[in-house]
Amino acid sequence: MASASDRIVNVWRNVGSQYLPFADVATNDVPLSRLMRLSLFQLSVGMVQTLFVGTLNRVMILELGVPASLVAIMLAIPLLVAPFRALVGFKSDTHKSILGWKRVPYLWLGTQMQFGGLAIMPFALLVLSEGGGRAPLWVAYAGTGLAFLLVGAGAHTTQTAGLALATDIVDEDKRPRVIALMYLMMLMGTLVSALVLERLLQGFTPFKLIQVIQGTAVFTVVCNAFSLWKQEVRVRGVVEYQKGERRPMFRDAWRTFSEGGQAVR
Repeated sequence: MASASDRIVNVWRNVGSQYLPFADVATNDVPLSRLMRLSLFQLSVGMVQTLFVGTLNRVMILELGVPASLVAIMLAIPLLVAPFRALVGFKSDTHKSILGWKRVPYLWLGTQMQFGGLAIMPFALLVLSEGGGRAPLWVAYAGTGLAFLLVGAGAHTTQTAGLALATDIVDEDKRPRVIALMYLMMLMGTLVSALVLERLLQGFTPFKLIQVIQGTAVFTVVCNAFSLWKQEVRVRGVVEYQKGERRPMFRDAWRTFSEGGQAVR
């Protein structure tokens, strides 16, 4: 007589893949475990979004006493980088690396920018909250603006190259569902990080702020490094563009894109 656990397993085996989200995305070459590991870069992006829009938004105004107008300007800085994602994607499409990778260099560059911005951010915020008491006020403005710019640019670069890599490794008919899986992971990162950051910052102190933001920086590097490990196949024999060789131009790619149906609209 079958046990209860065996009966449960048999039930799940009989459930069609159409009823299990993303079950039909996996193939023998790209198993679901690989896609889930790749989607971890979206976890760090979701965490950064929660840190900016939720946590720092409140902390800067209430605990640090930064004017709300200045907070709004700082939080808007990452959005200014968003239009350049098209250029980042184009560059990763046409990148010729001596290591044979197109996406990995941009993923790692974005990760390092996120790490650098998060590393200096808590100290810049503390100087800003003191109104430049221990340093000239312009240093506080410049440091905080640079931190938000680095994190925003890094997150956009990482996400753009990561999504491009996800579409590279799967068949064309599976790309929409793979992208949906990636964005589901970003939402999960937003939800989980909201709960974790709220818990960690209870009983706010400046030292806790430093610990939480720099802990986020370390988590970003570890998470993204694990995500991109052995995901992109190296192309052997790739050489840099030779002198006189015509490089692909962004304006040509944009012209082709804009002519494709409702793209501009």
